[in-house]
Amino acid sequence: MEIQAPFFVFNPKSYFYGDQLLKLAQKADFLAEKYPHLTIFITAPYADLANIAKQTRHIIVTAQHMDGIEPGRGMGAVLPESIYQAGVRAVFLNHAEHPLQLAELVQSIKKAKELGIQTIVCADSLEEARAIAVLKPDVLLCEPTELIGSGKTSDESYIQETNKAIKEIDPDIFILQAAGISTPEDVYHTLQLGADGTGCTSGITEADEPAKMLEKMIEAVNRAYEQRKEKHNENRT
Repeated sequence: MEIQAPFFVFNPKSYFYGDQLLKLAQKADFLAEKYPHLTIFITAPYADLANIAKQTRHIIVTAQHMDGIEPGRGMGAVLPESIYQAGVRAVFLNHAEHPLQLAELVQSIKKAKELGIQTIVCADSLEEARAIAVLKPDVLLCEPTELIGSGKTSDESYIQETNKAIKEIDPDIFILQAAGISTPEDVYHTLQLGADGTGCTSGITEADEPAKMLEKMIEAVNRAYEQRKEKHNENRT
């Protein structure tokens, strides 16, 4: 499934699992079918990936990490071929909660490309984003570590600087800005600043009604899409 911008990532980390997460994934799947011009990624704990992939059709089922290893030795590692066979078509790499050394990151990206798994690679700073862009990930997540889960979004200058720097290196890389996203308004505002996509964890997992919050955030992504389309049409006339 090709990525279409704007897109949204729901990353429940280890807050949700099992039937609760499956129901949210199916809700996202319904919304992805309703808005086919958007892309929706859903991550899950490893044990839930295959079940979610079997019971959804329109979302991109995403692993929260993957090791760049070949079948064989690797006790306790996340084998790329295994998660691909489970239905995974995207993977997070170098998240602040699971950082990688450069050599490990290079190998994981290479392995993902071989299998057709799209990569969402995390960068903590503008300098790190520039360095990672050279590796040509599919999506580059620009997220200062100190803002993760804080409810405070990246400031406008950080978003605009990282957007510009990455696109100058490789205009084909999609840019994900997701630090501190907690409301549908945060989603809309971040996309209006030029990000290709955004995402959320605690804003959904801690909501009184997670499914309703997920829906509102995806509706905010669609509003941003509609406004972009309107501006594009205006520029053509």
